[in-house]
Amino acid sequence: MMRRFLSQRRKKKTPSLITQRLQQRNDPALVLTTSLQQNLETFKTVLGSPHDLLLRSFTIGNTNHSCAVIAIDGLANCDMLDTQVLGQIQLMISTASKVVPTEPDEIVRMLYEEVLTVVEISKATDLTKVLEGILSGDTAIFVDGATEVIIVDSKGWKTRAIEEPVSEGLVRGPRDGFTESIRDNTVHIRRRIKDPNLRFEGSIIGRRSRTDVIIAYIENIADPELLNEVRRRISTIDVDEIEESGFIEQWIEDDFLSPFPQIHNTERPDKVSGALFQGRIAILVDGTPMVLILPVTIGLLLHSPEDYYERWIVGSLARLLRYLAAFLAVYSPAFYIALVTFHPGLIPSDLAFSIAATRDGVPFPAFVEAIMMVTTMELLQEAGLRLPKPIGQTIGIVGGLVIGDAAVSAGIVSPVMVIVVALTAIASFAIPSYHLAIAFRMIRFFAMFMAAIFGIYGVVLSFIAIMIHLSNLTSIGYPYLAPLAPHMPRDWKDMILRAPVTFLKTRPDALHTKDENRMSTGGS
Repeated sequence: MMRRFLSQRRKKKTPSLITQRLQQRNDPALVLTTSLQQNLETFKTVLGSPHDLLLRSFTIGNTNHSCAVIAIDGLANCDMLDTQVLGQIQLMISTASKVVPTEPDEIVRMLYEEVLTVVEISKATDLTKVLEGILSGDTAIFVDGATEVIIVDSKGWKTRAIEEPVSEGLVRGPRDGFTESIRDNTVHIRRRIKDPNLRFEGSIIGRRSRTDVIIAYIENIADPELLNEVRRRISTIDVDEIEESGFIEQWIEDDFLSPFPQIHNTERPDKVSGALFQGRIAILVDGTPMVLILPVTIGLLLHSPEDYYERWIVGSLARLLRYLAAFLAVYSPAFYIALVTFHPGLIPSDLAFSIAATRDGVPFPAFVEAIMMVTTMELLQEAGLRLPKPIGQTIGIVGGLVIGDAAVSAGIVSPVMVIVVALTAIASFAIPSYHLAIAFRMIRFFAMFMAAIFGIYGVVLSFIAIMIHLSNLTSIGYPYLAPLAPHMPRDWKDMILRAPVTFLKTRPDALHTKDENRMSTGGS
């Protein structure tokens, strides 16, 4: 049974900022009326007469009915407004055979049904809806005396060109990545999933930011219980702003105290479409290229899309190397500390003499030596990320070489310790998920402390403690260690080793999908 998030009590939805202002002020001047002049003053008052407010007033034909078009410069597509809105209205006025009604509501009806050639168009009688549309890039058309306002979808802000994801590079596979435009991102997914059962459920989150959020899933595959739980958790979000998908990730995750990521984020459309085909759910947030995938397992975080693009032997070998890299990234320094400090008898004699010779003159114990070098490595990684790319790469390479060589020459650390730290860093870089790699970097210090206190027994105890934590950890209520715990042998063929694609006939058993079969049972 799914574990409840936060509390059983559902939070009451807070009205939008505009609605709050109307309720607090109780000013009839802020209510949408049939007076064009009063409505324009209302918008200027609420928006603060911004310099980027586009306002075009004109008169419809011989009716002497005043009209106005309102939009935000930069958010609305001005070329589209000129051709498909103002241009069509001007054409209607100049056409002698076109009979223009005298009633304002009839003029609105004519514009809506006969004149405007825009695909997405709607009517509104609520001030909040009109304002939210304008602030989202839409255009509002007012007619003096009319009780309705026409809202035209004219979004046309500049977006970044499609590029290959920087943090998820592949040798073989697609080169496109998500952008900051949520509409472009849904197109990426639809290009790969032409199933009519693909669903995009949209909502707006953030009382002030009014950020568009979309839940993507395939209706006849995804577990309805999972879908309802995701909807419930998102409905509890009540904040001023959603600046990035990380806000939603932190809000709906199961255990905020765990260092392990319980929701996967990616810039790759192929990874998202593959997850949807498995029965998972994706969450897209406007303004960020990072798309959330849930639920996840630790195995999924160690997988790469390239595992499926290459032959199964190559993909399986790559996965084995990643699991080995994950172990080395956490426990290499801990084993060095335990063996050198408490159990030198477990080291072969020749190697033990060599290590002892290199440590001759080092003034610090192995634990302090390891803490110094691992911390220095973390500082170099962080500095390389924050600096511009050319400088960051130089800092990472030159800094590591210079500091390592200087530390060994000064007798502060041993050469073997430099080798261990370098091996640890390389293993960390082999992990596909950046956030999982950060989790391994954090628990690495825990393993080092345990090794410094209890030796090899401390390393084993730390491993047991981490496994207990992972066994109890869930992602949206689904087990984090599946299919290992709980025991699901049917899914082992796509866990550590990747079986040939002809053997991957079913979807993950842990997801409880409505359609379990990925291919016909008659396949070889």
